[in-house]
Amino acid sequence: MNLILEEISNKNEKVFKTFFKKHYPELIVYANGYLFDKDASEDLVQEVFIYIWEHADRLKIETSLKGYLYTMTRNRCLNYLKSLKIHDDFGILEFNINLITETVFDATSEEDKKIVYHQILKIVDTLPDKMQQIVKLKFFQNYKYQEIAKEMNISVNTVKTQLKRAKLKITELTTILLILLEMKH
Repeated sequence: MNLILEEISNKNEKVFKTFFKKHYPELIVYANGYLFDKDASEDLVQEVFIYIWEHADRLKIETSLKGYLYTMTRNRCLNYLKSLKIHDDFGILEFNINLITETVFDATSEEDKKIVYHQILKIVDTLPDKMQQIVKLKFFQNYKYQEIAKEMNISVNTVKTQLKRAKLKITELTTILLILLEMKH
């Protein structure tokens, strides 16, 4: 048995705190790559450590303890994302097909598509207000460039520029997510 795990199973708080401090920050970054939600990532990683503290004496680790931590974190992230209900039946989210290379997206499972769609909604919500409004008008309400420009009292070129910037940001973040999802397979 791993020496650290053995000490944790003996309820050695000092070893556990050191172990926690060493791995907690990197696991939050890792979890946030899936969830794009820092608070949820922190909660989830804390649950991983609580589980290890409570079950250390029963854990059978075939690989490294660090590898086990990452696997546990990834699995909990995926389960968390699966547990989120998306109620739009992907209708308003079809714009994503324009944002991600179709060949990459075609190779993605339905489960992974749901995860990506959910994260795109979160990404859109993090965009600056004006850009967010333009994206929502264009993709959720099917406004044309001129209709958006008129509605927001801005030029058509501003609409196009904002959509291009939004597309770059969404594509960048979803590409990272797809890479993470690909690593799980």
